[in-house]
Amino acid sequence: MRKILITTQQDFVAPRFDLATELLIAIVKDGEIIDKPKTIIMERPSEEELCQIIIGEHVTEIVCGGLDEVHYNFLLWKKIKVFDSIIGDWETVLTRSIDQTIESHTVIFPKNDKQLSL
Repeated sequence: MRKILITTQQDFVAPRFDLATELLIAIVKDGEIIDKPKTIIMERPSEEELCQIIIGEHVTEIVCGGLDEVHYNFLLWKKIKVFDSIIGDWETVLTRSIDQTIESHTVIFPKNDKQLSL
């Protein structure tokens, strides 16, 4: 079982990890989402609080926009897969995460699901 967290801003992946206040968490088993994805709205942006939520929710993978090296290394140390520098709408990004076809440093286009590596 995998637990995927995407930092979101409206319909898109949030451009910066440190400013994210909206989180989407999906539980995936055998390539299918179990139940409806959970949404968490943080009171204010906080990298430390976000990391606490990630650890507390037992997240196994995170998808986000820009991420500083300190928090990137912390998440890797906690054995969490990190896909950073992702640009795209969260629904397409979630689908690509479920299919395990997402890569860091990628722009994902929703209409025809093209991918552009940066």
